[in-house]
Amino acid sequence: MKVTGLALVPPLTAADLPKVTPELLASVLARYSRSNEGIHAILDKVDLANPDASIDRILKFVDYGHASIGGLTGGLAIALDDVSMWLAYKIFEIAQMADGQESSTRYITMDAANLPTPAEIGVPEDLAPRWQALMAKSFAAYNAEYSRLDALGVAEPDRVRIPADAKPAVVTRIRKNYALDRARYFIPLATRTNLGLVQTSRMWATTVKQLDSLPQPEARAAAKLIREELVKMSPRLTRHSIAEKSYQEQAAQELAVSLRMGLARLSTAPLADEVWVHADRSTPPFLSEEQTVPEALRHRANRYGYQGTATRRMRVSFAWNNMAIAELRDLNRHRTGHRYTPLIQVGFYLPPEITHAAHQSLLDEQAALTRELMQRGSPAYVYSLLLGAQTPFEHSTHADKFIYEAELRTGMGAHYRYAEHLSAVLRAFFVQVPEARQWVVEGTAEPE
Repeated sequence: MKVTGLALVPPLTAADLPKVTPELLASVLARYSRSNEGIHAILDKVDLANPDASIDRILKFVDYGHASIGGLTGGLAIALDDVSMWLAYKIFEIAQMADGQESSTRYITMDAANLPTPAEIGVPEDLAPRWQALMAKSFAAYNAEYSRLDALGVAEPDRVRIPADAKPAVVTRIRKNYALDRARYFIPLATRTNLGLVQTSRMWATTVKQLDSLPQPEARAAAKLIREELVKMSPRLTRHSIAEKSYQEQAAQELAVSLRMGLARLSTAPLADEVWVHADRSTPPFLSEEQTVPEALRHRANRYGYQGTATRRMRVSFAWNNMAIAELRDLNRHRTGHRYTPLIQVGFYLPPEITHAAHQSLLDEQAALTRELMQRGSPAYVYSLLLGAQTPFEHSTHADKFIYEAELRTGMGAHYRYAEHLSAVLRAFFVQVPEARQWVVEGTAEPE
């Protein structure tokens, strides 16, 4: 057996490396899979002075589908500035194989200047003034509650969980985060944010195709801009990243479900917590599970340790009836398995430090606009939602990934509401898999 690092062996020198485009790398690896010559022999035939000709020659010979070699391009990084939080959420939902980051609500501008125009996001022209007024009121509520809670954290320091040995700068940051993380439920989902993702050409093409098939104009505009950047790095493998009928039809059906469910359940009252978990341990009769759950878990030093087959083979689906969009934005980024939400407002969450009654007029106005947009069948209804809107959210994956997520989201530094949600779902999981309880480390989310 011989293992070769393509970036380190002749004839690719340091001076040559910038010439090795993602598509050239992918085509060389595709040719490698159809040859017994060895990688050096294939590289000897590559003309780095004319990489396009080399790519075309190899792809013609190999006759692979574009998707099958698109995954060989390595990570292509793209940053998207000034997209709405809704679009950032949607891209993370679509790009399930990507590594990425989004700007935290703790660091972006919180005022009406940081919003797209109504035309950019498809808000009907006659509702545009109403939408803009609502967004301004929402930011005003956010800023007012942040200022109040920040002062409360200073006046009543026992409210904020601060480590005994924390330095003054840490104390200040934790107190501000206490206020920020509770006021954030008034932030509009339309607020502009930034995100960056790294994934292969294959996955980018699928992402762009799906974005281009959505009914929201912001998604289609983003698809066009991303495609223009991808063409510079991977032109041949990006050809098929356009809207396609099956994607469009499924997007239309999902929108119809969201509108129907949303109109039936729209509410501004807080929705009490409810969780659902289904653990499936079934195995083929000819390949039964020989390992116990404790043996799969007990050898780990922390959540990053490797788990055994007893949890890696166990399917787990879990759901909440009332996931606030503020939390959904992060829980949606756990990449394994499938995540689903109709993204509707079945209630509105506010932390105990903020009373609904003080903001009922704003919430009623917000719900009325959401209802109007839904009654018109407008996909722009998503831009009338605030981060406190509660929606059903389902995630299906395997037990090892579920346990990692539960330990992470209840662990040190986790947001308090994450910890509440994941602790509840853990309790339901332990009812079905009681032998895991001793070996799963449920944290207390301290400090905030």
